[in-house]
Amino acid sequence: MAKKEEINNNEELSQEELLEVLKDRFENNRHRHEGLEWENIQAKLQAETEKLNSLHKMEQTGGEPDVVGYDKEKGGYIFYDCAAESPKGRRSVCYDREALESRKKHKPENSAVDMADAMGIDLLTEEEYRALQQLGEFDKKTSSWVQTPADIRERGGALFCDYRFGHVFLYHNGAESYYAARGFRGSLLV
Repeated sequence: MAKKEEINNNEELSQEELLEVLKDRFENNRHRHEGLEWENIQAKLQAETEKLNSLHKMEQTGGEPDVVGYDKEKGGYIFYDCAAESPKGRRSVCYDREALESRKKHKPENSAVDMADAMGIDLLTEEEYRALQQLGEFDKKTSSWVQTPADIRERGGALFCDYRFGHVFLYHNGAESYYAARGFRGSLLV
């Protein structure tokens, strides 16, 4: 297998290899999850193979998932995509199925919501996106779709965020739009 930093996003990883990649990322980014212990996280992952499969899909599409906290109410560890830029394997997608079907020409291959559903993850909310930016600087060259309130979506819009000039910006676009530099980031509770 290639070095963990050089993993080909299309490469299939065994459960053991994926756990090793996640452990290394966890150890190398302690500032994202102070006070949490890998052994507890690994035990939870090994007990929930469906969630491990979702993390594998996040890894394969370039998300570099990592633990960013623990939800005491739900009793689970929170993973976000922590790649420096919006995951490469999830770019050039419109917002959702309705937006995809509304395009008459030059349709993208997929939508962010459909991909997230197929992966078993959720798009980050605006609040989660802003929390992620407290752990580093992400999307300095790309942007990421975020969950969009129903009243905005009903009017044809969708929201996305990026990080420029030392600040997180929230923008809007037509939900059917897609760009090579826009993807989406996901979250997963394990």
